[in-house]
Amino acid sequence: MNSDSTRAAGMSSDVIYEKVKKDSIQDKSNIKKAISLETFVFLGLFIALFGALGSKMGAINMINTIMNTAYALLIDTVFYIMSIAVIAGAISGLFSEFGVIAMINKILSPLMKPIYDLPGAAIIGVLSTYLSDNPAILTLADDRNFKKYFKKYQLPALTNLGTAFGMGLIITAFMIGLHSPTGENFILAVVVGNIGAIIGSIVSTRLMLRYTSRIYGKTEMCIPQDESSNNSDFNYRTVRSGSIGTRFMDSLLTGAKSGVDMGLAIIPGVLIICTIVLMLTNGPSPDGYTGAAYEGIAFLPLIGKKLKFILVPLFGFSSPEAISVPITSLGAAGAAIGLVPKMVETGAVHANDIAVFTAMSMCWSGYLSTHVAMMDGLKCSHLTGRAIFSHTIGGLVAGISANWIFKLISLIV
Repeated sequence: MNSDSTRAAGMSSDVIYEKVKKDSIQDKSNIKKAISLETFVFLGLFIALFGALGSKMGAINMINTIMNTAYALLIDTVFYIMSIAVIAGAISGLFSEFGVIAMINKILSPLMKPIYDLPGAAIIGVLSTYLSDNPAILTLADDRNFKKYFKKYQLPALTNLGTAFGMGLIITAFMIGLHSPTGENFILAVVVGNIGAIIGSIVSTRLMLRYTSRIYGKTEMCIPQDESSNNSDFNYRTVRSGSIGTRFMDSLLTGAKSGVDMGLAIIPGVLIICTIVLMLTNGPSPDGYTGAAYEGIAFLPLIGKKLKFILVPLFGFSSPEAISVPITSLGAAGAAIGLVPKMVETGAVHANDIAVFTAMSMCWSGYLSTHVAMMDGLKCSHLTGRAIFSHTIGGLVAGISANWIFKLISLIV
């Protein structure tokens, strides 16, 4: 090996070493002591939770209930949601391939500026998250052809806008498909719930924009005009190759496959969060604690009764148990709607509650578990707290709006 090659190899190894060293320095923020204060805090909370459940239910019964409830949720709820996600994914794939979404974009784009203070292109973010889930908007936000329409103060608000419509189609289809033992029809309630989610999204997005405009101003573009002047616009769409029949089948099956992926993705949230929430919501079986599925210590209804003077005027909940649905939607929308069928079956909730559940589950749609990652994806991590605050207010407004709109319509109809 000649001296030049040796020197080049040495330089290469030096570069690699410096890069590894730099990465290790940057990663120190993720390093903690093996045993720290949070170890004992977590252990204390863990023991307190399961100690309370075990002391009330019995340790063996508690473990059996956890296992049986998770299994029942997997069979009765997750697979049902997955089947809906497959159908919804197939429909959204066809709508995208044959220009229905592009047509909706053309029709609704002029409404975005006066309502949301966002460019018309933002409607594509609404449609993409409504047909899939919250993070779908990040793919768009990383596209220069999409980003060029936004000013700097508008981009962080995409997190609030997209989250407000996350899993919208799946939640809507799921709620419409519920069967009430009294024969109650939930279609109107679900429509009102969607309207409530829209109102909540406006409040959340506007609150976020009010804050970001004070930081970035209202003039600077995300991409300067001279850099974006040659980019294509939304007058064209990319389609699959092949004949119409081939495109139809390909888009249908690809969309359906995305539904399967989403159905699999919600399994951890539904099984873990729903199991804990149900055990905090339900009471014992008629024969006491037996270890059967869906038994619990009825803690959340107790909280609901204490807060009844606030919850009933604002959200119109028919029973104290209903509070568990919006609480669960903070972490996972799929888990939240997984709680509803049992409540409908027992008569604990009615059409008014379904309207509120639809609005809050859609508007919040697990934002506490996605907002941090979404804001980081938009390179706006420093605004995460403000985004969460704004969206908390938006979700509450969504539920309150759905409740009162449904009551007004019920008086007219």
